[in-house]
Amino acid sequence: MSKNVPIPTEIKLHQQSKYLEITFESGEHFDFTCEFLRVFSPSAEVRGHTEAQAVLQEGKAAVNIEKIEPVGTYAVILYFDDGHNTGIYSWDWFYHLGKNQDQLWTDYLNALEKAGKNRFITSK
Repeated sequence: MSKNVPIPTEIKLHQQSKYLEITFESGEHFDFTCEFLRVFSPSAEVRGHTEAQAVLQEGKAAVNIEKIEPVGTYAVILYFDDGHNTGIYSWDWFYHLGKNQDQLWTDYLNALEKAGKNRFITSK
């Protein structure tokens, strides 16, 4: 974990609204939709081992988080209702996502459009 990244003081899941809020010791506060966190899972299944191996996630608009499990003092595992639970969300990763959320989301939507894919329906 980077020494420059603050540690979360509160992580609160809002299952009905499908979002997760995180407050860091620095006072910074980020709200993430479950879809955003699923799409930006740090797992090798999503990100690959190289950028070329990354898998563009589609059809995740309705996904929710079922459970959060701590991993030591540096991360959590998020259990999504689509069965995904292989990503370890470190405090560094959450902080990166929070600081870059708008640009990441814009890039994701552009990538979906370019690929002819959809947030709402997974094409087969």
